[in-house]
Amino acid sequence: MSSLALYRRYRPESFAEVIGQEHVTDPLQQALRNNRVNHAYLFSGPRGCGKTTSARILARCLNCEKGPTPTPCGECQSCRDLARNGPGSIDVIEIDAASHGGVDDARDLREKAFFGPASSRYKIYIIDEAHMVTSAGFNALLKVVEEPPEHLKFIFATTEPEKVIGTIRSRTHHYPFRLVPPGTLRDYLAEVCRKENNPVEDGVLPLVVRAGAGSVRDSMSVMDQLLAGAGADGVTYAMATSLLGYTDGSLLDSVVEAFASGDGAAAFEVVDRVIEGGNDPRRFVADLLERLRDLVIVAAVPDAVEKGLIDAPADVLERMQAQAGVFGPAELSRAADLVNEGLTEMRGATSPRLQLELICARVMLPAAYGDERSVMARLDRLERGISLSGGAAPAMGYVPGPEVHGGMTGGPAPQDAASVPPGGGVAAARAAVRSGGAGPAAAPVAPAAHEAAAPPVPVPPPVAQEAAPAPTAPAPAQPQAPAPGAPGAWPAAAATGGGRRPGGWPTAAPAGGGRAPAAQGRPATPAAPDTPAPPAAPAPAPGSGGLDPRTLWPNVLEAVKNRRRFTWILLSQNAQVVGFDGTTLQIGFVNAGARDNFLSSGSEDVLRQALAEQFNVQWKVEAIVDPSGGSAPPATGGSGFGGGFQPGGGGASPAPRPAPAEQPASSARPATSASPAPAPPAPAPAAPPTERHVVAPEDDMPEDDDPDLDESALSGHDLIVRELGATVVEEFSNE
Repeated sequence: MSSLALYRRYRPESFAEVIGQEHVTDPLQQALRNNRVNHAYLFSGPRGCGKTTSARILARCLNCEKGPTPTPCGECQSCRDLARNGPGSIDVIEIDAASHGGVDDARDLREKAFFGPASSRYKIYIIDEAHMVTSAGFNALLKVVEEPPEHLKFIFATTEPEKVIGTIRSRTHHYPFRLVPPGTLRDYLAEVCRKENNPVEDGVLPLVVRAGAGSVRDSMSVMDQLLAGAGADGVTYAMATSLLGYTDGSLLDSVVEAFASGDGAAAFEVVDRVIEGGNDPRRFVADLLERLRDLVIVAAVPDAVEKGLIDAPADVLERMQAQAGVFGPAELSRAADLVNEGLTEMRGATSPRLQLELICARVMLPAAYGDERSVMARLDRLERGISLSGGAAPAMGYVPGPEVHGGMTGGPAPQDAASVPPGGGVAAARAAVRSGGAGPAAAPVAPAAHEAAAPPVPVPPPVAQEAAPAPTAPAPAQPQAPAPGAPGAWPAAAATGGGRRPGGWPTAAPAGGGRAPAAQGRPATPAAPDTPAPPAAPAPAPGSGGLDPRTLWPNVLEAVKNRRRFTWILLSQNAQVVGFDGTTLQIGFVNAGARDNFLSSGSEDVLRQALAEQFNVQWKVEAIVDPSGGSAPPATGGSGFGGGFQPGGGGASPAPRPAPAEQPASSARPATSASPAPAPPAPAPAAPPTERHVVAPEDDMPEDDDPDLDESALSGHDLIVRELGATVVEEFSNE
């Protein structure tokens, strides 16, 4: 077998053998039939698409003894000299412009061009890599290209036609060559393999076409390399993937199935196999993006295979159709976008494996992001019945439930709130502190909803005679650790040594809620053992799609920084999130001066616009003074939204409400001869409005040790000088 390269052994000898360039070969053949051949041509296009080959075929057609003809005879001396393995013709001169592109070479060509051909009809100059000719060289050729002798023809071939000066391009017929379509190239390679008598597996040719990227010469070189190393079984798929560096299809199937099922262990196991197998992580991500692109097309176009939109073997197409069926359209599009972004970030990365693992984590955790793509992906998973978090714990975040705002619904007011003036604010906080009604020890009574969430006590079998119940006597409540409140409720004041600091962010409560501790000094009312507990009311869902303001605060600051740097400096150095009820975001500032600068400078609108742009939420913003940095215990009392926010970030505690009256035993089971159950205690009467403590104007004056009275606050001028390093250039007086 000849050792000649495969692309040279199968180089076309006529325009009919050129593949994928019909838009060029057909007009050239028609021009030859009409005997309207121009004196100069410019062939441009990517490498390996047939420019130089077409130039040789055109020269062969022009100098054929039966020509000019579109089909050379192949028998005359000129055709034999210009054949595939011929010696070449003295009248067809090929010049490499990379080494002969100067003005001296152009002057030498111009002097020789006026001599007639030795034995052929035309003297033809084929100037390859014409973009390498210098401007002086082109200018030296300009006159001879514009008005050549009758026997002279020029054919310029280049991959960069824009570098050929305009005066030369305007004197030529320009034919742009294109890359060969994958289907045409695959059929051509299959025909070459049949002529070489080498068997090739089905999955090999698409890999070769992909490696050649539409270039016939590059594809033929890759195919020649595979055929040279093939054994008795021919070219196998495993051999092609390992030699060309592509990812095995089984790895792609495994990682796609892991994405679809949310199996993180399987996804990271595939990453480990890729790294341990010596594969390039960037190549794996590129192949994964190619697979996701195919899945998107299969999901969007059911008959994509019949239309030829996907080039893959039949078994791979079946697997892709099954994989596209388990993905939602939004989830599949989001995965492709994230992989594409990750591939861009991997360029120049020092740790490609880390980037690959981060890509997998982002694809598999749509719940960790609040953008529109992630929300749509979560909806797709919900439609398929896949759990987003893998557990039954409620989402973090607290939204005030109906039992928190008892005063707004007309319920009885608690006695502890009688001494707190309405409206909340600084005056209410001072009054609560002076009356001794605030502090960690004054824990509210658990609301009825918390009692209902407790598991029911098993009912004993009915008996003929029951013992009379003991008289109820007030007994002090036993100290116990406070249980977490129901999901969505405002957090109560934490006891000393509790699980979180007072005023801190609430933790997610377990399913079913818990029981809040009873206040000290209140009588404990025994519940009827045979009364089944009503089912627990479902906890309200967190507002704004479950967004966590504390987690999103760095992203909020970044969005604010892009809008207004002064607002970013003010928030990043002097403020933090201290409360959130689902619709209103409470921002605590370290002093009153920072709070006033925030309100007076329009920064509140900047923060609200950043929230709306980045997270598509319309939250209200409330700025307060919080010198404790969110660590002070919240003051008890205050019902409704007005008293819901207290300086300290913990929010308002649930207002204590009396437990509902117990149902008589006769409603639960048939009456027996036992003594009747004692009457339930009457609920505590509501405090009359006239007994509410009204804060006098002299009590509302700030005292010397008031923490809210901060004289060290900076003015706008001092703040700009200190934070931004500004310098006063000129002062203007507004008269």
